[in-house]
Amino acid sequence: MSAIGIIGQGAIARYIAQALAEDGTPITAVLARPGREEVARIAIGAEVVANATVMATCADVVIDCAGHAGLTAHGATLLGAGCEVVTLSLGALADPVLVAQMKDAARVGGGTLRLASGAIGALDALSAAAVGGLEHVRYIGIKPPHGWAGSPAEEALDLATLTAPATHFTGTARAAALAYPKNANVAAAVALAGIGFDATEVQLIADPGATQNTHRIEARGAFGSFDFTISGNALPDNPKSSALAAMSAVRAARNGAAWMRF
Repeated sequence: MSAIGIIGQGAIARYIAQALAEDGTPITAVLARPGREEVARIAIGAEVVANATVMATCADVVIDCAGHAGLTAHGATLLGAGCEVVTLSLGALADPVLVAQMKDAARVGGGTLRLASGAIGALDALSAAAVGGLEHVRYIGIKPPHGWAGSPAEEALDLATLTAPATHFTGTARAAALAYPKNANVAAAVALAGIGFDATEVQLIADPGATQNTHRIEARGAFGSFDFTISGNALPDNPKSSALAAMSAVRAARNGAAWMRF
C-alpha cells in the first residue's frame, strides 16, 4: 500500500489514524499548524512535517482532515508534487479561484484530488440522475443545537434556549459551503454530484430534540424522484464531525475508492 500522510490532528484525523494502524498501515507523516506540532505527533503517532513540500516526500497519498483552510493552504502544492489527495473539505471547492489553482497544479504535477463521500450517501444515484437532467435538488441538514456551535447559526438563533426545530440558513449550496466551513461539506458533496453549487438549494436546521446529525437529499428530474435520509452519529470527541465522514476517508485510503475525482 502507498505511504499515507494526513493533514490535521482533530477527531476525524485521530479516527483515521487509528483505523489505518489497525490495518497495519500507520500514517507516515502528519502536517499540523505551527504551535500544534507536539499535539499532532501524540494524537496521530507519526512524524510531524513542516509543510506540504516535505509531506510530498514522505507520502504518496495525503488525507486532508483540516477543513477548508487545510485544503486551501496545501492542496495545490501536494497536487503539483504528484500526490493523491483525499479530502473531506468539499465545501472549499465552492471557491472557483481555489479550484482553478488546484486543477492547474494537478495538470502540471500529475496529482489527483479524490473526494471522500463524507457523511452522506446516495451520491452515486444523484450523479447518475444528473446525466439525464435534474430539475430540483435540495439538501436539508439537521443537527442538535450544540452541533452548530461556532457557526453563523449562533448569530441567527439562541441555540441554548431552543425548544423547537429552527431554520438558521436557507440559500444555495455555494453560500452554505462558504459561510459554514465546518458544517456544510455535505451540502457541497450534494452540489458536486448533482446540479452545482448555485442551483442546489440548502436548508440548515437546529433541532433541540435531535440526538443525531440528519442529512436529507430531495431530487427530481428525468429519472423520476428520490428522497434520501441518513441519520448518523457524531464522533465522540467532536459533535460537529460525522463518524461516517471519518469512515469514508478510511475507505478511500484503504482501496482507492472515492465517489468522485476532481
